[in-house]
Amino acid sequence: QVQLVESGGGLVQPGGSLRLSCVAPRSIFSINTMGWYRQAPGKQRELIAAITTDGGTYYAESVKGRFTISRDNAKNTVYLQMNSLKLEDTAVYYCAADLYPRSPITLQGDFWGQGTQVTVSS
Repeated sequence: QVQLVESGGGLVQPGGSLRLSCVAPRSIFSINTMGWYRQAPGKQRELIAAITTDGGTYYAESVKGRFTISRDNAKNTVYLQMNSLKLEDTAVYYCAADLYPRSPITLQGDFWGQGTQVTVSS
């Protein structure tokens, strides 16, 4: 099973920032939508941000105005800039990618990363 490779998680204080990165291997041909899910302890996995190859974006209400998703199509890489982090942002963050776009923009998860821990704590 081909996996996406994530990096950038860690421990940060409330109000701080982190940047996550996710690379899709070249063996995955013609990826379309890429993005991020997260799963907090005892909660369901939720889609928080997605971006299509032409730059269309989706954000969950809980992260709008604080998180920014971007991508480098040439590098098959997606980024998540997380600012003004809150305690409730603590979760395992999973990168995901789809081969085909969906309308409205969403992310089913044809491919997944292994997850990276983000902990917001004082």
